Amino acid sequence: MLVLLFSQDSNFTKHTTLPDFPACFQLSVLPWAPCIFLWLTSPFYIFYLKRNNRGYIMMSILNRIKTVLGLILWIVCWTDLFSSFHEMSQNQLKPPVYFVTPLVLGMTMLLATFLIQFERLKGVQSSGVLFIFWTISVLCAIVPFRSKIMNASQAEVSQLSLFTMFYIYFGLILLQLILSCFNEKPPLFSSVVTDPNVCPETTAGFLSKMTFWWFTSMAIKGYKSPLENKDLWSLNKHDSSELVVPNLLNEWEVEKSKARVVPASEDQPLLFFCAASREVLLSKRKEARQPSFLRALLRAFGPYFLIGSAFKLLQDLITFVNPQLLRMLIDFTKQPQAPSWWGYSLAFLMFSASLLQTLILHQHFQYCFVTGMRLRSGIIGAIYRKSLVITNEAKRSSTVGEVVNLMSVDAQRFMDLTTFLNMLWSAPLQIVLALFFLWQNLGPSVLAGVAVMVLLIPFNAFIAMKTRSYQVEQMKYKDERIKLMNEILNGIKVLKLYAWETSFKQKILQIRQKELNVLRKTAYLSALSTMAWTSAPFLVALTTFAVFVTVDVNNVLDAEKAFVSLSLFNILRFPLNMLPQVISSIVQASVSLKRIQGFLSHDELDPESVDRRNNTSGNSPHSSHTSLVCALLGEMEKLEGQISIQGSVAYVPQQAWIQNATLRDNILFGRPYAEQKYRCVLEACALTPDLEVLPGGDQTEIGEKGINLSGGQRQRVSLARALYSEADVYLLDDPLSAVDAHVAKHIFDNVIGPEGALKGKTRILVTHGISFLPQVHNILVLVEGRVSEMGSYQDLLKQNGAFAEQMSIMSNDPENPKKMSRRRRCSERRHPESPSEKKELKVEKLIQAETTETGRVKLKVYWEYAKAVGPLLSLFICVLYGCQSATSIGANVWLSEWTNDALLNRTQDRVHMRVGVYAALGISQGTARVSAAHATHLHMLHAVLRAPQAFFEATPSGRILNRFSKDVDTIDSVIPENIDIWMRTFWYTVNVLIVCSALTPVFLIVIVPLMLLYWWVQRFYVATSRQLKRLESVSRSPIYSHFSETVTGTSVIRAYGRNTAFVLLSDMKVDENQKSYYPGIVSNRWLGVRIEFIGNCIVLFAALFAVIGKEKLSPGLVGLSVSYALQVTMSLNWMVRMTSDLESNIVAVERVKEYSETATEAPWIVKDKQPPPDWPPKGNVEFIDYSVRYREGLDLVLRNISLEIKGGEKIGIVGRTGAGKSSMTLCLFRLLEAADGEIVIDEVKISEIGLHDLRSKLTIIPQEPVLFSGTLRMNLDPFEKYSDEEVWKVLELSHLKKFVSNQPSKLELECSEGGENLSVGQRQLVCLARALLRKTRILVLDEATAAVDLETDDLIQSTIRTQFEDCTVFTIAHRLNTIMDYTRVLVLDKGKIAEFDTPTNLLAQKGIFYGMAKDAGLA
Repeated sequence: MLVLLFSQDSNFTKHTTLPDFPACFQLSVLPWAPCIFLWLTSPFYIFYLKRNNRGYIMMSILNRIKTVLGLILWIVCWTDLFSSFHEMSQNQLKPPVYFVTPLVLGMTMLLATFLIQFERLKGVQSSGVLFIFWTISVLCAIVPFRSKIMNASQAEVSQLSLFTMFYIYFGLILLQLILSCFNEKPPLFSSVVTDPNVCPETTAGFLSKMTFWWFTSMAIKGYKSPLENKDLWSLNKHDSSELVVPNLLNEWEVEKSKARVVPASEDQPLLFFCAASREVLLSKRKEARQPSFLRALLRAFGPYFLIGSAFKLLQDLITFVNPQLLRMLIDFTKQPQAPSWWGYSLAFLMFSASLLQTLILHQHFQYCFVTGMRLRSGIIGAIYRKSLVITNEAKRSSTVGEVVNLMSVDAQRFMDLTTFLNMLWSAPLQIVLALFFLWQNLGPSVLAGVAVMVLLIPFNAFIAMKTRSYQVEQMKYKDERIKLMNEILNGIKVLKLYAWETSFKQKILQIRQKELNVLRKTAYLSALSTMAWTSAPFLVALTTFAVFVTVDVNNVLDAEKAFVSLSLFNILRFPLNMLPQVISSIVQASVSLKRIQGFLSHDELDPESVDRRNNTSGNSPHSSHTSLVCALLGEMEKLEGQISIQGSVAYVPQQAWIQNATLRDNILFGRPYAEQKYRCVLEACALTPDLEVLPGGDQTEIGEKGINLSGGQRQRVSLARALYSEADVYLLDDPLSAVDAHVAKHIFDNVIGPEGALKGKTRILVTHGISFLPQVHNILVLVEGRVSEMGSYQDLLKQNGAFAEQMSIMSNDPENPKKMSRRRRCSERRHPESPSEKKELKVEKLIQAETTETGRVKLKVYWEYAKAVGPLLSLFICVLYGCQSATSIGANVWLSEWTNDALLNRTQDRVHMRVGVYAALGISQGTARVSAAHATHLHMLHAVLRAPQAFFEATPSGRILNRFSKDVDTIDSVIPENIDIWMRTFWYTVNVLIVCSALTPVFLIVIVPLMLLYWWVQRFYVATSRQLKRLESVSRSPIYSHFSETVTGTSVIRAYGRNTAFVLLSDMKVDENQKSYYPGIVSNRWLGVRIEFIGNCIVLFAALFAVIGKEKLSPGLVGLSVSYALQVTMSLNWMVRMTSDLESNIVAVERVKEYSETATEAPWIVKDKQPPPDWPPKGNVEFIDYSVRYREGLDLVLRNISLEIKGGEKIGIVGRTGAGKSSMTLCLFRLLEAADGEIVIDEVKISEIGLHDLRSKLTIIPQEPVLFSGTLRMNLDPFEKYSDEEVWKVLELSHLKKFVSNQPSKLELECSEGGENLSVGQRQLVCLARALLRKTRILVLDEATAAVDLETDDLIQSTIRTQFEDCTVFTIAHRLNTIMDYTRVLVLDKGKIAEFDTPTNLLAQKGIFYGMAKDAGLA
């Protein structure tokens, strides 16, 4: 019927200046369209509302008006119906349409009124369905409205009633549309009312949600001042962990229970036959399917995701509307007599189609991203909860690092996948549709073009594979480089003391060179693939058109065919581009899925394995092993028997577990704070003196793993936590091993022993110390996992078994306890220095906050990058990009010329030129990338190695490493990509504007406001999104650090029953991170909608001006300008994204530059002041009125020291902690520069010569032996100055010869990182060997007695006495017996010389030295 209508009425509608639709169409199709929409959607909508109830909204004035209007509309429609019946009764025949339409309309109005109320009851504040319904109704009513006005003059009176009714109807639906733009109040008791910082999305109206208008407030705030955490909105309830994680876990439980259930019918016969053989049963069980985590994910997140997929489907279909409209437009320009209103309506249709596509596409993205976000929350939550309950065996199979990777990398992969997942079905759909329309347009010649596309796919796949293999190779070098860098930073002090920096710099640069070579290859590859992709559309179009014209003489390539095909080929590019990417990310995600599923399927601890109810066990501290304690905690797998514990448990593990929180929080561990009890606990655990030393008392923030506490302090905090928890049973796993002997005694007396705070509680003590055994009730001796003896101390001694034997051995070795306590004392004594470190860290944090929070990135930074590339090359590249885009314009203008005269003669010569420009562009880009990367890294490495020691003490090594890994990587690979895409999109946009303006100069008038709007939107976006990115990355690391902390402390957390508290904490950290991630996603949508709107305006104006100037323009040029404009939206969007990415990433250049400008220490070599090669000949050292401080603004460490030392003297330096002993040696090496005064060595002032000249002439054996990974030979002699014989000789002198010659690789023995594969003693001997090899006149010994056992110590001392007999030796002594035979002893106190004389004289003086000797039992 409609087709008929159109054919007979086409001149009535189209070919007239005053178009109109036929009456039948106006009465049937137009009013029915909105009704059909509403009846189709309402069942689904009602079902959705039933599922998602948001609460109840009070009746408001707005709501009442809407309802009343709905009822009036129903009355109006049915009045029409009754008037039709009335006329029929008067024998006027009416067509059925007059009855059907008012009936349908009336029913629909009732439905709409019902929905208005139903939504109110379900808490919907703004209804999308009704808004769309009213919009369609108004649009459909405009046509009859207009035609009724046109016909009004010749109307009869009988129709007046119909007219008035229709005008009333039109007015009412218009009113309904306007009212539906407003919002209802939020539902009663919803979070909106209670939450101070609620996300405006929850209350936003339908239009605001579609255009993301509700985000504008944050964009403005972020533009005015950098966003902070307090500006972020709280997370929507539906995205929070408390809803997402349980939802996923429930589905996973369902999956697991399904997998457990094996159909009983199969099992029963087996039970009859094989009661004896259990294997058969097991084998049968194994066929039960693995629980699938994927199914759980689909059930938890699938339904929400499908809404996004529905949007995607709509968008795909709308995409193909524009090429069809373009065809009509070109067609229109061909017909000189076509009415202009038709052209205008086409232009506006194109605009509306683009606009609709924009809105729908961004809704789809929003749904996908939110799904991704929930997926990540869910997966992290599931993994965290699982890691609290897995067995120890399972824990061993996946390291902490691996599990953190599951959380960060694998969860991220899922998140990234959700955005593209719909492409799996959408890409094939788009391809099929595009091909269908192309076939309609050009017939079989399309296949030629498609063939080119398909051929490009394997080419690209090949490039992708190669690129990936290069990436793996680059990662390998990068890891090597970072590992070495890490060692250098950890041993920087030693490198400086030995003057070895240059050797290590060479090593790093060698690795870096390899890395850059790989980068260069990657750059050329990517240039190739870029070339392939950019020329692809061109080649495809070329082959298709060439084939089309040559196949058949009658085929004429006109504008319509050419440009419609071009726009279709442009649509095709995207899915073909995406498919390989999607498939590869699906492969990656499936690997991740396997890993996550594997982890979640690990065995869990059986909570029932320990019976915590009945029978008590006596007071029984005993000497045993950790396994027993673990068994008591239910951490081991129970094979048989039973364990029962009555009451609550407190547990002190062997390795103290400390949280990154304040000291007080570590002790309270979630219990309420009680002042009195807390003080007693601190007193009992000997923590009160430590609080005085810590910078913030018990509010001191403790670093991760308790880094700023000494071992003994950590152990005592762990003990205090147990004591504070007031449990019934205490399991103490060797808590006294890490503390000093006198502290151990204090703790035993005050806490554990018979008179301690825990008397009357059950306590089980595992210990290796024997001194406390006489005081315990019961001793249990474990030998190889079995109880060998049990009883009180006296009983066991009488039994004369293994225990008595052990006792006698221990008491015969008098060195043993002393040695233990001495070693401990040093570890304890080191800690008072930690406050200064701690304070520096606090200051340091402030410094860091300053450096990152720059607002706009300064132009200087871009200039730095351009300088690193080379200014001329940079200019050349820009020009090349310009040329490339000019050629692409050329080619398209050419095409439009060709279509106008349909001649195929001159296209070929352009092809060579065009492809040539691509090639040049690709190659020059490749070189630019590598040179920039090389220059920046080189400067930074050089600067860091030249930085003074103070820089390394104030800067955490992690931060320096971060610059070398993350930032250098950004400069290597991310920035060049960004610049490349930015340049391309920039030139592309410029092209479009040039083409449109050249064709229709009026366009220039529109461009100015559009570009202003564009610039304005992007300013807002860039400022806000950059800050959101920063906030997001800052809030991400706490998730992982909290997690790795939890994993190391699971046994403690479980023992105290704090699982739920920790789960909540983790959820909170994840939500905190999502809080900044969510506005980040939305900011992209916000931007997309606005920028694409500008693009759509460009389309609109291009089409409009084409219509206006159609007399002057050929169809080819119209096609050219409009098809260009259709592409511009994409490039505008990308350009803003890239600007923002480039701004975020160019910061890397800034940060690397900041480190390349670190203040350096003095020059390594001063040419005109080089000392003679045999300097120092005698070894005289003189301090003249010498003072020094650690850093500007700190107090002096040494004050006005003057002393003279003759060559060959042996000087001992002693003093209490912090007296300045170590500073004195650092001054000799100029790691600290003088604040005042001089040091003279053999007539040479050391402040005047180069650092390497000085340091290579002195030797030090440092306190902590530092080794680097590499061969032993390299560790002794990195510059390869000495022969093998010399090296073997020093190894013999340092007692390592036997050890080294037993190794298969001899001198080439590989030392692992930090020399982990040698014992501490051996490492110290290697340092001795280094000193012997250098054999200089002055030797400094920073006595490292804490780490070395007595015999190594004696070996070192005797070697030094014989080998360095004629050298000047300075020894910083911690133990006085080593320096009692020295020439003189220097006693320092608070940075001044207190005493300086021979040891015998000093003892006679009865001063400080005498006091120290007396303490050590030497006087």
